[in-house]
Amino acid sequence: MASPINPKRIHIIKELPHQEGTVTYWMGREMRMNDNWALLFAQSLAIKYKMPLAVVFCLPPTFLEATERAYGFILKGFHETELLLKEKNIPFYLLLGTPEVEIPKFVFQHHVTKLVADFNPLNIVDHYKNSVAEKITASFYDVDAHNIVPARVASDKQEFGAYTIRPKIHRLLPEFLDDFPSIRKHPFNWNDDVPKIDWKKANKSLQINRDVKEVDWIVPGEISAHSSMKDFLKNRLHNYNIDRNDPTIDAQSNLSPFLHFGHLSPQRVALEVVKMTGRNIQEIVQKNKNGSANNLGNEEAFLEELIVRREIADNFTHYNKNYEKFEGFPAWAQLSINQHRNDKREYCYTIDQFEKALTHDDLWNAAQNQMVYLGKMHGYMRMYWAKKILEWTPSPEEALLIGNYLNDKYELDGRDPNGYTGLAWSIGGVHDRAWFDRPVFGKIRYMNYNGCKKKFDVERYIKQIQSIVKEN
Repeated sequence: MASPINPKRIHIIKELPHQEGTVTYWMGREMRMNDNWALLFAQSLAIKYKMPLAVVFCLPPTFLEATERAYGFILKGFHETELLLKEKNIPFYLLLGTPEVEIPKFVFQHHVTKLVADFNPLNIVDHYKNSVAEKITASFYDVDAHNIVPARVASDKQEFGAYTIRPKIHRLLPEFLDDFPSIRKHPFNWNDDVPKIDWKKANKSLQINRDVKEVDWIVPGEISAHSSMKDFLKNRLHNYNIDRNDPTIDAQSNLSPFLHFGHLSPQRVALEVVKMTGRNIQEIVQKNKNGSANNLGNEEAFLEELIVRREIADNFTHYNKNYEKFEGFPAWAQLSINQHRNDKREYCYTIDQFEKALTHDDLWNAAQNQMVYLGKMHGYMRMYWAKKILEWTPSPEEALLIGNYLNDKYELDGRDPNGYTGLAWSIGGVHDRAWFDRPVFGKIRYMNYNGCKKKFDVERYIKQIQSIVKEN
């Protein structure tokens, strides 16, 4: 069986002469069976060499600031994934512990000679993969199953902004935006024992914050993800570019948790949007040469966010390993902020005051509470929220630390390239340009309460969030 995927998606971490054994897909970022290039590649290897195939996921006891909210979403989604894989004669193993220990152990125990992982640019995942590669005697491949245009193909360097990466991605979309083949019922049986997953034991193994509870407005899993996508495309996409920056209106896709946890492929979403338009992808994106929302239709505006803005986040975190640090900011921003380090702050809050939404600003407090109680924050409010943390803390380093901590702890889609890039944009001017110089911010783009009032009904938004807080 020839590989069903573009070989440019595949990065070889380690390749050894062919050995008989088994193939395993180490599932990480892409927690789904369908529309998954990494799993499709793993199965193509297994069929080519007539080998059994398994899928494993390693559940670490902690992962950055992930809480019960995030881990619950993962575990409930895997109930569905396990059953879908079983129908295809592919066993699913849930390993408990750290990947650098458990994956090599699994490789040895099950005579894995070909290991496939999915691409994730975060530093902690790089550490896992490098550690595993040193310990195994198996071929090891990394497949970009997340970006429509693979991050390593789109660019070989950190891009300055959307305006520099956009033409590169647009040019390559026709090559990579192809439909997915289906996973076949695997013809070669896995002969080793597959223990029944003890979900309670898995939950008890976690050393996490149990105070941040799961939310009930979203249901994890592939089926729910596809249903939510169809609902958005049918009922909200037609007003997307008009209403998306108004947090009082339910206009956004609400797909980011599904995309973050890999329950839904961004490529599947893009394919469905293109299908709706009746045009090909080149016809759609040629209207979007500069990214200005004022000139875009709803489909074009949504695809700009889904593809260009999301994929530049992977570009940033892949090529800039200081993505969580002041040192990751562009030189002009570092210089400008340094010149204003000693500026007087009108307000200065502790991390505890931020977390408990105890600032003087009801709008900021509402945004924080939206995240705490719902596990999401409207995209426009995320920018305001982050910039005010910069304004109300003693240093940009502390602002970045607090912003990432809160985002990773409460957001369902935290611990993600999009989150780290968004905070680096808000606080450190990443992918932005220098603006007029002002106290504290220097030349970093500024946002204020009055500016928000011109965009949407601030009082209505605050009341909406206050009612959610009261209900909880």
